[in-house]
Amino acid sequence: MAQMDMELKKAFTEMQINKLDTTKKINMIDMKCDMVKTGKQKYTLTEKSTSNLTDDTRVYMSVGRMFLLTDLDNMRSELKSKQDKCDKAIELLEKKKEFLQKSLKDQEDGLRELVQQRKEADAPAK
Repeated sequence: MAQMDMELKKAFTEMQINKLDTTKKINMIDMKCDMVKTGKQKYTLTEKSTSNLTDDTRVYMSVGRMFLLTDLDNMRSELKSKQDKCDKAIELLEKKKEFLQKSLKDQEDGLRELVQQRKEADAPAK
């Protein structure tokens, strides 16, 4: 019986540590997702604000610490590709978050099962 108590205590401790770690990872994923969404919104707003420009308007694209003269179509396609990259990054982050939540739930279910087995083992002994 003392062995079972130690086993439960160890399982609870591991569960608590894992839960804290997983919660931190989920929070980091949420923060990264918010940053990517903000970047996507910036690209969308830039695209909308340049939509009313004429084709002969001079536009510059940011490259590192400098700006390069480019045509409007090239700039718009570049903005579209950046938005697509943001969408893919958001999708990937959401999948990682779901995986972490599922693994945490599985571990909680395993711990509940262990406690249930402990209760069932103690019931005939009484």
